[in-house]
Amino acid sequence: MTEKDAIIISTVLGAVVLAFVLVLCRPFSWGSDTEVAVSGGAANASPGAVSGGTIVGGTVSGGVIGAAGGEIIYDQGMTLEARVNPPAGYERVKVGKNSFGSFLRGYKLKKAGAKVKLYNGKNKQNQDAHAAVFKLPIEKEDLQQCADSVIRMYAEYFWETGQYDRISFQFADGFQADYTKWREGYRIRVAQSTSWVTGGSYDDSYENFKKYLRMVFAYSSTLSLDRESKKIRLTGVRAGDIFIQGGSPGHVVMVVDVCEDAAGKKAFLLAQGFMPAQQFQLLKNPAHEQDGDPWYYEDEIRYPLQTPEYSFKKGSLKRPGYLNK
Repeated sequence: MTEKDAIIISTVLGAVVLAFVLVLCRPFSWGSDTEVAVSGGAANASPGAVSGGTIVGGTVSGGVIGAAGGEIIYDQGMTLEARVNPPAGYERVKVGKNSFGSFLRGYKLKKAGAKVKLYNGKNKQNQDAHAAVFKLPIEKEDLQQCADSVIRMYAEYFWETGQYDRISFQFADGFQADYTKWREGYRIRVAQSTSWVTGGSYDDSYENFKKYLRMVFAYSSTLSLDRESKKIRLTGVRAGDIFIQGGSPGHVVMVVDVCEDAAGKKAFLLAQGFMPAQQFQLLKNPAHEQDGDPWYYEDEIRYPLQTPEYSFKKGSLKRPGYLNK
C-alpha cells in the first residue's frame, strides 16, 4: 500500500465515523433551544405550533423533534388558542381583533385535566366527553344548560365589548327579552302572555346583568334558539355557528374555532353545555379520540354527525341572528 492509498483510506474512514457520530447525537442537539415563532403561548400550525413542548411534525411538544401526527393539545396553554393547535397542514382562519372568533380564541380555560362540574359543585357523571373546560361562569341553579350556555357565551361577548343593544334573546313563547330594557329598570312578567312591567331603577351592574340572564335561561330553550337561527353551508362555517336540534329535549353545540388547509378545506372545534346545568366544555371528536385530536374535519363530516353525547341530523348547522346584527 502506498502512502497516498493510506491517506485516502484514513480520510474515508474518518468521514464515515464523523457522520455516524452526528446521526447518534442529533436528537440530543435539538430541543428546548430550538427557536420557534410563538403567538399567544402557542405557535400557529406550521411551522412551530406548540404542543406539550415537543416539536412534532413542525409542532412543538417537549423539546424533542418527533414524527408528524403528534399531540395537538398543549397542556400548559390557558386559552383556547394556546391550548389547542391546528392540525398539521392547517392554519387558523383570520378573525377580526374584536370579533366573536377572537373572543373565543382568547377565552380562558381551566387547567388541563380539569373535570366538568355541575351547577351544584358535583362532578358530571361522564368525564370522557371533553378535551378542556372553559372558565365561563355558571350559576348555582339548574338553569344554564345547553342552549343557555351558548346564549351566555354570546351575551358575555356583547357585554365585554360594550354592545349592549345586541344582548337580546327570545323566550320559548316568542317574547323578545332585551337587556337594555331590563337595564332601564323594567322587569318581565310571565303569565298567560309575557310582558314588560315597571319594577326598578336603572342598573348597569354585572350582578343585574346576571339576573337578566337567569330570566333568559329560565324561559329560553333550544326551540327558541333554533327559531332565531338560519341554516348555513358547512363550507362557510365560522366561530359562533351552531349545530342544533330544537326540541324537548333537544341539544346544541357551538363552533368555537375554525382552521383551514391550503385548499380551503376547514376543520373546527365544538363546545357545549348540557343537562343538568354544567360547565361549558370543549368536546372531543369521537372519530379521532385515539389520536387526541378534537378537530372535526370538513371532508369527514357525515350525518348524523356524532359528537360525544349527541347526534345531529343533516341541516342542523345554523347561524344565530345575533352574529349578523
